[in-house]
Amino acid sequence: MNSFAVDHLPDSVLVPNYDRAALTAGIVHIGVGNFHRAHQSWYLHQLMQMGQAHDWAILGAGVRAGDAAMRERLLAQGCMTTLMMLDPAVQSAEVVGSMIDFLPVQPDNAALIQAMAQPNIRIVSLTVTEGGYYLDPATQGFDANHPDIQHDATNPQQPKTAFGAMVEALRLRHAAGTGPFTGMCCDNIQGNGKILRQTVVSLARLSNPELADWIDQNCSFPNSMVDCIVPATGQAELAKAQELGIDDAAPVTHERFRQWVIEDDFCQGRPAFEQVGVTFSDSVHDFETMKIRILNGGHQVVSVLGELLHCATIADCLAHPAISALFRQVALTEIAPYVVPVPGLSPGEYVELIHSRFSNPMIRDTTRRVAFDGSSRHPGFILPSVRAGLARGESVSGLALVEAAWAIMCLGQREDGTAIEANDPHWDALQVSARAAQQDPMQWLRMRHIYGDLADSSSFSMAFVQAYQLIRQQGVVAAVESYCGPL
Repeated sequence: MNSFAVDHLPDSVLVPNYDRAALTAGIVHIGVGNFHRAHQSWYLHQLMQMGQAHDWAILGAGVRAGDAAMRERLLAQGCMTTLMMLDPAVQSAEVVGSMIDFLPVQPDNAALIQAMAQPNIRIVSLTVTEGGYYLDPATQGFDANHPDIQHDATNPQQPKTAFGAMVEALRLRHAAGTGPFTGMCCDNIQGNGKILRQTVVSLARLSNPELADWIDQNCSFPNSMVDCIVPATGQAELAKAQELGIDDAAPVTHERFRQWVIEDDFCQGRPAFEQVGVTFSDSVHDFETMKIRILNGGHQVVSVLGELLHCATIADCLAHPAISALFRQVALTEIAPYVVPVPGLSPGEYVELIHSRFSNPMIRDTTRRVAFDGSSRHPGFILPSVRAGLARGESVSGLALVEAAWAIMCLGQREDGTAIEANDPHWDALQVSARAAQQDPMQWLRMRHIYGDLADSSSFSMAFVQAYQLIRQQGVVAAVESYCGPL
């Protein structure tokens, strides 16, 4: 897909109405996956369609060797992306042109550092997954002992990580008098701006304390909440683009719903995102708590059971009576009560919204993708609700059932006997604990880096053991009926 191809697309496909050759960069985005291209990139594109923000175009970047393949695909089509919105009520397709280049992917991140050091770059944003911020699993503090961090602290001018590259670019900016930039995390982490600040400043402090102080005092790291269900691209998505007459090697499908809530804290200015539906709020924490615990937590609830029951997609999971019933019961009784309302939306209403969004059969979001990296996602998305319920003295038996199902899922076999392939960066270690739990279920909860002191809670551990044994003896559906009642 090049400019010529865009000129010959069907009239039903929306295309950029602005001169992409006249755009100049203002943002470097690290982690150019499907979500970024369907979310932040789309919001910026909408502003550009209105004749604004033409000096805020995106330079894509990646720090993993695998990012080079995406770079090649996008550069071949002028860094444009086709977004296909799939909803039972309405469908549409749009070519987004807000990204104008994809930086070389290099082991020492030299090109990335040089780009971020330029004065026209005022925002560096990231989608590098929840587990990518070098957090100590037990304390959520900075993990200074991680080998990648030790490398960057010892070799600050040839860093391996995105954060090391940010530190080096900020060193160059400070030395040149260019000034700071805003670091904007777009990952699903509670207090994601605070976490990004912690990672960048702590890493800088290991090699250059004076620079660390300057970054902490001058750079902005706004908290944000991002929301849109965006599946991975496979053959079905590629075929859908071809059906529309679009030659796109990296199209993206997404649901109709989008939301972005950000703190208005940008040290070098920002695009006028509020004009295209972004909410600026001092209460981002309330929005992100609702989303992370109900949507992201709900994703773990349904995907773990869906893996065991061999449901291919999240929509398939919600079509299963047991999984649908469990999601509603757990979300309404063990998650929503500890979430505060946000303007225009109560936690109960949000549960029903998420149930509807998960049920969209046109979104082929695979259960495997959603269940990936449970060792990061369960501590971040599920266990805060467990702790909230325990603090109130309320039952957490449904969430305990989910954790028991995850322990059994990590044995690597579904109830129909088919294999569950490795699906976590720490899969081998999880399997060791999962096998030990077959003889003593409490061995699973003794993974302190995941569960902390939750094994010491008699109410949670007893509910976990009871659910574990019931699933092992009678299966997932029987365990769900024991919790929810007859389906």
